[in-house]
Amino acid sequence: ASLLFACVCIFCIGMEVLNTFVSQIVERHYGRFLGVWSEEASVRSENSTEEEEIPEAGKHPVVIMYWSLSVAIFSIGGMLSSFLVGFMGDLRGRVKGMLMINILAIVAGLLMGLCKMWKPHIMVISGRAVMGFYCGLTSGLVPMYIGEIAPKAYRGALGALHQLAIVTGILISQVIGLDFILGNDDMWPLLFGLSGAPAVLQSLLLPLCPESPRYLYILLGKEQEARTSLCRLKGAYDATSDLEEMKREKEEADREPRVSILSLIRSSVYRQRLLVALVMHLSQQFSGINAIFYYSTAIFTRAGVSQPVYATIGVGVINTVFTLVAVALVDKAGRRTLTLAGLGGMCCCAIAMTVGLKFQNEYSWMSYVSMSAIFLFVSFFEIGPGPIPWFIVAELFSQGPRSAAIALAGCCNWTSNFIIGMTFPYIEVLLDCYVFILFAVLLLCFTVFTYLRVPETKGKTFEEIAAVFQKGQKKRQRDNAELQQLKTSTDA
Repeated sequence: ASLLFACVCIFCIGMEVLNTFVSQIVERHYGRFLGVWSEEASVRSENSTEEEEIPEAGKHPVVIMYWSLSVAIFSIGGMLSSFLVGFMGDLRGRVKGMLMINILAIVAGLLMGLCKMWKPHIMVISGRAVMGFYCGLTSGLVPMYIGEIAPKAYRGALGALHQLAIVTGILISQVIGLDFILGNDDMWPLLFGLSGAPAVLQSLLLPLCPESPRYLYILLGKEQEARTSLCRLKGAYDATSDLEEMKREKEEADREPRVSILSLIRSSVYRQRLLVALVMHLSQQFSGINAIFYYSTAIFTRAGVSQPVYATIGVGVINTVFTLVAVALVDKAGRRTLTLAGLGGMCCCAIAMTVGLKFQNEYSWMSYVSMSAIFLFVSFFEIGPGPIPWFIVAELFSQGPRSAAIALAGCCNWTSNFIIGMTFPYIEVLLDCYVFILFAVLLLCFTVFTYLRVPETKGKTFEEIAAVFQKGQKKRQRDNAELQQLKTSTDA
């Protein structure tokens, strides 16, 4: 199973590089094909003494439009496909669902890898759209599958491996995106095309993975097949206790109507759990982490780093190392504790980053404060707010509403990603060095919410987690009834 999600989640090769290292190269190719820029005209303009100048490719309005669409279409694809996670997972099962959607990643890789054969801007945008659609599905199906097959003692560590594979993919993409490897005029289509390669490998490994026992037993009622799947996952053992837990969960699910996305939103039973799930995904994206990843090279340049590209790769290394720390700690320290520590630490780092950027022109050592704050910011993110939202949704919900909840949480995540990616450049211009103060305020709010509302799910069964919310709901109902009674007595 670990091989499964390690291969699935390296889909981000070619994803981050589009926003950082090769943007100028791709913009030049767009401009050259669209006829609004040429290298010869640009050189003549630089050497000319006349007032008329040929603007850089990336500053031409048409190129800006197509480049912005290339960046944004990825998140839009993820937003749209996230609603189909439950449908794909229930159609033929978790494993077959993941296997079916691999064709999307392969098609996307071919579109981007062969973009020079036709119109590069159309091919890249189409490939990014298809890849985003694939990633929206796989970022829901993988945590769903992991959450259902993982033993409760290791559910957090296995869930965090999903994030580890993602950050490993980002690091690989940053390294192979260097100009002397694939990030150059000749090789950049291959760099983008490689994003489809993990899907080929995953297609070979998926048939070795057993189907989710919870899917087989609770949704299909196939007890013997669920027992066989459990033995494939855990080895030869007495599966009676696990089957009994699934039986109770199935009986509970059978008493309720099938939970769709719309009914989940309307249900008062799941409202608190859904709020927790959505806010945790919001905290992941609105923490400012994507602002760091999207614009880290520019931030390091502003801080006076002579080789900002390598500093950005350093961020990727820190990102990966501290995700490993999260894998080791999440089932010992707990989800709530790590999330609180991560959000609180990021809030302090955002303030330190603001101070460093504000005074770096007056004090040269302030650039080190800014850089240290970036590295620490990423470290705190990967300790908790990075990996935990992806798998905690599967822990908060039982089998019935799980698919709908993961779909909603995924859509929330992708929508937030899109909003940050599109608005951060404008916010940065508006607030300048104070931009991270905005994220510090948001992080403080998320920290308070986590402290007050998010329960600890470490080592608990799905039944026990549900009981925590039911207990809180009954207490609120009792308190409301007492307040109403007091109000009635006062009126009398």
